[in-house]
Amino acid sequence: MAFEYQTDTKTLVLEELTSLKSIVLYNDDVNTFDWVIESLMQVCGHTAEQAEQCAWITHLKGKCEVKNGTYEELEPMCTELLNRGLSAEIH
Repeated sequence: MAFEYQTDTKTLVLEELTSLKSIVLYNDDVNTFDWVIESLMQVCGHTAEQAEQCAWITHLKGKCEVKNGTYEELEPMCTELLNRGLSAEIH
């Protein structure tokens, strides 16, 4: 006896997309550009150019989504950014 089944790929893709989160970095008057850039490179794996762009966006707009992923991937990164004195949240 053979069984056939189908999965609804649209539903699966939608579930995967809705589980993605972002680390949002907020501007402050305490941390230097160099420290923010260094932290984004070391913690989030950004290149120097990516980190500098995120630092400028954060400075000019007040916040920037600096990393996307699942909550489980982002939580340790966000915690480390907070430990370094940066203002960040997972959304």
